[in-house]
Amino acid sequence: MNGPNLLTLLRIFFVPLLVAALLGGGAFEDYLNGLLGPFAVTRETFALVIFLAAAGTDLLDGYLARRWGQITTVGTLLDPIADKLLISAALISLVDIHRVAAWMVILIISREFAVSGLRSIAAAAGYTIEASELGKTKMVAQVVAIALVIAGIQWPGLNQLATVAMWSVVLFALVSAAGYFRKFWGAVDNHVKTRRRREILAMQRQQRKLRRANMAASVKVASKG
Repeated sequence: MNGPNLLTLLRIFFVPLLVAALLGGGAFEDYLNGLLGPFAVTRETFALVIFLAAAGTDLLDGYLARRWGQITTVGTLLDPIADKLLISAALISLVDIHRVAAWMVILIISREFAVSGLRSIAAAAGYTIEASELGKTKMVAQVVAIALVIAGIQWPGLNQLATVAMWSVVLFALVSAAGYFRKFWGAVDNHVKTRRRREILAMQRQQRKLRRANMAASVKVASKG
């Protein structure tokens, strides 16, 4: 297990801590204060620190993997899973405490499932879909928006900015998803159709060869008779 992969696993480990900080209530805050002692903070501040630290590992693990030449299959699989776990857990927790509209979260998470499904279909067809620049911008917008919403619990003056940021995330999610499907669906569909046509032609050739072989065998038997 290399360093970048450990950072990805650390991001997954941060997810239950983030959920506990957002949903744990006074009991979690009392436990946190007892644990941290003189460094005690509110659970909202702790949640914000945990979320930003987890988001920071997303930037760091990719940078280190490229710099150190440690890009692995495990890391390639774990990284998007860790991203989706972090963002989904944060958004669902914020819905539960009535800080984000549920319909926004449904749209954002549904977009992730839709694009992941498209990537899976493309991968099965031997076609790789790379993350678009708009998709990367969407991830940054999500981190900023969620951080502002969490910070707004402690500092209400940020709530209006957080609302604008969440609307931006919804817009990025919809536009980037449309871009993925517009750019890649036709290419993937054509790739799959071309592969199937080749498979059908190969099967037909095999059947013709088999029929010719059977006819030759029949002629041979008839000539002997």
